[in-house]
Parts: sequence; C-alpha cells; structure tokens
Amino acid sequence: MTTPSRRRVGRPRAQERPDDGGLTPREEVLAAAAELFTHHGYTATSTRTIAERAGLRQASLYHHFDGKEAILAALLEGTVHPSLDVARRLVARSEASPEARLWALCHSDAALLCGGPHNLGALYLLPEVQADRFAVFHRVRSELKACYGTLLAATEPGSLLSAEDLELRTDLVFGLSESVILIRRAGPDRVPEALATATADAALRVTGVAQRSLARLRREGQLLLAAGD
Repeated sequence: MTTPSRRRVGRPRAQERPDDGGLTPREEVLAAAAELFTHHGYTATSTRTIAERAGLRQASLYHHFDGKEAILAALLEGTVHPSLDVARRLVARSEASPEARLWALCHSDAALLCGGPHNLGALYLLPEVQADRFAVFHRVRSELKACYGTLLAATEPGSLLSAEDLELRTDLVFGLSESVILIRRAGPDRVPEALATATADAALRVTGVAQRSLARLRREGQLLLAAGD
C-alpha cells in the first residue's frame, strides 16, 4: 500500500501538523475522511474506506474514533473552533472600533472556510448533522454567531437597532460569512483572499456602514488580523 500524501484538514488552523511535518494516525484518519466525505459523499463512505485511504487497518481506526459520526463531528468542530478563538480575541479588543473588528472577524472566518483543500463547510448541510452527536459543533457555532452579534451591536448602526432587528442583522452577517461555502462549491477556483475581502466588505454594508468608510475600516481590520498572527 502506498503512503498517503500529507494534507491539511478543514480550515487552515484546524489541524496543526507536528514540528516534523508528519501527521499522526488520528490526523491521517481526519485527512482521509475530509477528502472522501467532500468528494464521494458522507453516506457513500465507509469506515473501511477511510481506514484504507489513511493507510490503517479498520481496527486501528476504531482506536481513535468509535465510528463515522465521531469522525464527522471532529471535522465539523475543527471548522468552528479556530474562528471562535479569533472572535473572542476581537471582542476583547475594545480599544479598536467595533466596525473594524467585525470586518476582521468576517474576513478571518470566510478565509478559513474557503482556504482549506476540502470544502468541509458543505458538510454543515448534511441531515445527519442534526443528531445529538453533533451538539458540541452546534454549541461552538452558536458561540461564534453570538460574537458576531456582540460586535454588530457595538457598531453605530447596530446600537440603533431593536433586539429583533439586531438578531435578524446578525443572522444576515453570519450567513454572509458562511455563504462562501456555497460560492466555493460553485466556483472552486476563486481566490480565497479576494473572496474573504469581498465578504467582509459586504458584511459591513449590511450593518449600515457607509461606502466611504469601507477602505479605512478594511485597513484597520487587516491590522487587527496581522496583530493576532
């Protein structure tokens, strides 16, 4: 059996490689599953196929995961934890304008979603993801969305919204960031940086930020992201 090629999983920071550049067996399973789930379908992929692609015996796969649902849950959680970490840092940066922080969050989130080798965000749409097994994924994703709402509420346009309108506007802005999942599916060759920037710009326009302010807020947001690297 040939050695599987090394590949990263999910959003760029979701699965860190060891210092020597290799992948652990668990990471190999996740990398194999990411490729198979997104290219061949979750239902059509068996744990046996995942193990073979990862270069493992099927029994060895069960040493790391108790089944296919557990693998999918780990992949999905890996797509939201990095963005929540960024969101928490940006919420805490109270010295920066909320508009610039919201731009930075939208850009970072969209870039992570469309920057990996496999479009794992498309797995959000699977009916299986509604099961209790994926409660952690849904909780973390809800926390991430709440950070969007916190930043949006702190903007000048957001501060004028009723609670109901703020909730709706948060849904729209959060949905814009995740819309890159479908855009990537339709156009997989799009440049992630350009798509992330356009998404973040559009998100601020949805919040009510004037067009004339976008260039300044984009620069401020880029500086915030650079400071967090």
